[in-house]
Amino acid sequence: MAAAGAEGRAEEEDSDGGSEELVLTPAELLRRLEQAWLNEKFAPELLESKPEIIECVVEQLDHMEANLKRAKRGDLKVSIHRMEIERIRYVLSSYLRCRLVKIEKFFPHVLEKEKSRSEGEPSILSPEEFAFATEYMANTETYLKNVALKHMPPNLQKVSLLKSVPKPNLDSFVFLRVLEPQENILVDPDMDEQREYTIDLELGSQHLIRYRTIAPLVASGAVQLI
Repeated sequence: MAAAGAEGRAEEEDSDGGSEELVLTPAELLRRLEQAWLNEKFAPELLESKPEIIECVVEQLDHMEANLKRAKRGDLKVSIHRMEIERIRYVLSSYLRCRLVKIEKFFPHVLEKEKSRSEGEPSILSPEEFAFATEYMANTETYLKNVALKHMPPNLQKVSLLKSVPKPNLDSFVFLRVLEPQENILVDPDMDEQREYTIDLELGSQHLIRYRTIAPLVASGAVQLI
């Protein structure tokens, strides 16, 4: 992040399952935002919510805006920092917009996954996104009932959105870059092969692979979708 600013603070789970506060530099904060943005952009499913990163980025933007107001007019640095602020705002808005598009597209499955997650498992929805998804589903059900279902025979007036709305295609292929070396990654066999095989992912290497295979590595930050 080009402009100087306050350090961001985010919580992460420690090895005991608790949470610890991390102090992030502006550069590290932006790197995490961009990583979350690219992963969300290229993953076929809705990923874990990152509200702590969003909150820190918003605070950082406010701090940068305040610094610009105190800067001298005509200073070339002001224009450079202003461009940097607009770039960060674009990444942030694109990330949030991408998540909303997925929620609208897969809302029954998103809510079902949220409902069935175990205690301690990270949520894929922020509180605001959960409220949006819940209202979106309720409005969709009301619309279908008023426009179509009430005009149909009684035995056809019920519809399962969970069965009617397509699921995310976890078998689609994605490009990735390896951030942490991985060994013996099990690759799903092709349809015409009846054997399983493993591969090693070397640091910095790039691959085209089935998303389902590396979904846990995306969640852990070991790989970056590109």
